[in-house]
Amino acid sequence: MDDDRRAFLQSVGLLSASQLLSANGVDAGQPGPRSDPPRELRPASADLGSLYADVERSVANRPYEHAFVGDRFRDVDEFKKTARNKLLDLLLYRPAPTSPKAEVVERVERDTHIREKVLFSTSPHFRIPAYVLIPRNLRGRAPAIVDLHSHGGMFLFGKEKVLDLGNNHAAMTDYHRRNYDGRPTATELVRRGYVVITIDAFMFGERRLIMDADIKHGWDRARYSLDDVRVMNLQCRAKETTLVKALTWAGLTWPGIVFWDDMRTVDYLVSRPEVDRDRIGCIGISMGGYRSIFLSGLDERIQAACVTGFMSTLRPMIHAHVDTHSWVHYVPGMQKYLDLPDVATLHTPKPLLVQQCTQDRLFPLAGMRASLERIGDGYAKAGAKDRFTGRFYDEPHIFTRRMQDDAIDWFDRWLRK
Repeated sequence: MDDDRRAFLQSVGLLSASQLLSANGVDAGQPGPRSDPPRELRPASADLGSLYADVERSVANRPYEHAFVGDRFRDVDEFKKTARNKLLDLLLYRPAPTSPKAEVVERVERDTHIREKVLFSTSPHFRIPAYVLIPRNLRGRAPAIVDLHSHGGMFLFGKEKVLDLGNNHAAMTDYHRRNYDGRPTATELVRRGYVVITIDAFMFGERRLIMDADIKHGWDRARYSLDDVRVMNLQCRAKETTLVKALTWAGLTWPGIVFWDDMRTVDYLVSRPEVDRDRIGCIGISMGGYRSIFLSGLDERIQAACVTGFMSTLRPMIHAHVDTHSWVHYVPGMQKYLDLPDVATLHTPKPLLVQQCTQDRLFPLAGMRASLERIGDGYAKAGAKDRFTGRFYDEPHIFTRRMQDDAIDWFDRWLRK
């Protein structure tokens, strides 16, 4: 029976429900599912499995609406104003202005520098801990660096990731070896004459999540065993999704809080009497590199930025580089307007160094290479081609001493003029 005739007979009541089922190949007396229509199944090798193709089709050839590379913007200042406002809207976190009201709670003298532990406010809601490193025998105001710590699955420590306290927890000794080639960046930067500040990002270090079951471990991390650190890190990792769900219901985003705190760190830094506010840079690897992209893109006071181990065009990452990243690396809705290298281009025409590792499995190599081309095109359009440098190193995901030396030499070029 053809479809049109069957529909007509049913509409006038001449075809019963059982007859309709039989006409469709279903035995009315034997209820059960119909066989699915045939489909050829092929491996997708994708984090999203068979649904990857649907996502890929939905964004194919779709332009980024606020990108500088393209025809929309001819003036770089118009691009920066429009794209920054859009980003801040998407980040959903612009609390009322507040005074840092900083207080020094600890001061330690080391061979090469003085280390202060400081508390200051970034919003009416948060008072955050930081370390400030000041070179000894400093004469006059010095250039300063905001050193942004990484993720690395290590939630129990944050700011400690980038500096040598002299009595480091065993977990940090291992972390420094695996991620910073045994030489945390802030300690080397201050040795080279820079004032350095580093804070705990939200959900890390002294701002970490502690569940009721973890209270038995106490607050003092110096007392934690390596097994305690491992177990509590796993707990925090499992709760990333819970944090994002809670912030979503609260009308907030995790990266919004992180980036806001980083910008407010600059507020405090420029108030320091040791700091030349016209010579401020930022640096970081991995999540720290991600934070460096957005801090330098959103805050004009950053005069030179180094992004290490976090750069790629984003659409190639949808295939098989989604599950390798933390929830903090996702800004809802951003990719309608800006690719990640477009955010980096917001720093133009100021100096930008991007360091990438060819063996880094967190990013597709083709996406890493394409990102440098896209940033380079943006800097060239702004007439600042010579102020962007992209370098590859034959390394896995790590900030080696050689890479650090290259970065500090690069800062010396731009911040010691």
